Amino acid sequence: MTEPRHPFEALTPSFIIDAVESQGFVCDCRTLALNSYENRVYQVGIEEEAPLIAKFYRPGRWSNEQIAEEHQFCFELADQELPVVAPLRRDGASLFEFGGFRFALYPRQGGHAPELDDLGNLLILGRLLGRLHCLGATRPFAHRPRLDVASFGRQSVELIRERFVPADLRANYEALTTDLLATVDAVVQAVNAPGIRVHGDLHAGNILWRHGAPHLVDLDDARLAPAVQDFWMLLCGDRPRRLAQLATLVDGYEEFFSFNPRELQLIEALRSLRLLHFSAWLASRWEDPTFPRHFPWFNTPRYWGEQILELREQIAALAEPALELP
Repeated sequence: MTEPRHPFEALTPSFIIDAVESQGFVCDCRTLALNSYENRVYQVGIEEEAPLIAKFYRPGRWSNEQIAEEHQFCFELADQELPVVAPLRRDGASLFEFGGFRFALYPRQGGHAPELDDLGNLLILGRLLGRLHCLGATRPFAHRPRLDVASFGRQSVELIRERFVPADLRANYEALTTDLLATVDAVVQAVNAPGIRVHGDLHAGNILWRHGAPHLVDLDDARLAPAVQDFWMLLCGDRPRRLAQLATLVDGYEEFFSFNPRELQLIEALRSLRLLHFSAWLASRWEDPTFPRHFPWFNTPRYWGEQILELREQIAALAEPALELP
């Protein structure tokens, strides 16, 4: 029998069902793979009950302590009646092991991505963020990392510079990333924002909207970061639109927690770090067969040429005035 090319290939339907049934559920043999790349997530049918969502963690990414902190943050938020989809507990545990994999189970939550052009929706999201950060600021994570320039920026550049960037673009890439990181570093140090517990990856795909209300999912990237990390991915369009969106978010937010306007200077710096980190994430996962299938455009000459252009655009964006509140 051939050895699987990647550990996730061991997650066959029968394995998934056996894992879920190890926690006392009776499956109806229906499994559906959901859209997830970092981990593997499946909807699993349960006899005479609503389906469950089974999330199998990528081996080696998080320690048990770091996963436990993510879960605990979810439980704290749920206890305060925030609409967060928290993992299920069985005999007090929420992280399970089966066949060499760690996994968690979640209730299925329906919904669709929110309309972020709707200022009414943004006001609701601002209130939710204010409540989330009010609790997130009460104490730090002990095990989960901080979003910083070293891990998201420098380590990302080091990973992709030698092994992935084409030789004819390498000098250009190195010069641009050196300038970009120097600027980002200066901005981060000047603002000196305290890190609080945040969602960490709050884009429209991690918000399920239903009956006029949001539910937050997937706190897998929860970490210590400036509060504005949970704002900037919700902003889109030209500068006047982003200013209106930002003002509405902050109006809702400040009903529950105070927003530091100095953090607005970090938006383009955080966008720059995400740009670098995304390329490094794809590079570090390239041996996972799922990634070449779903991201065939990565590591092509065209991709790296476009990256060079994006880096130049980010340097220009960092030189522009930051967004301001009215």
